[in-house]
Amino acid sequence: MGKFAVKTVKSGIKFNLKAGNGEIIAVSEGYKAKASCMNGIESVRKNAPEAPVVEEES
Repeated sequence: MGKFAVKTVKSGIKFNLKAGNGEIIAVSEGYKAKASCMNGIESVRKNAPEAPVVEEES
């Protein structure tokens, strides 16, 4: 099962989304407050379960 790993960094706090095998599959921006980081995690949980995959040109 995957997990969200929260950690403190020089710029504040961030989270990584890790797959069941421990591989990092998503990295958040840096947040100044832990509450903001937790809101970011909840946003991913809420908005991503059925998100479509789209190809965009660069």
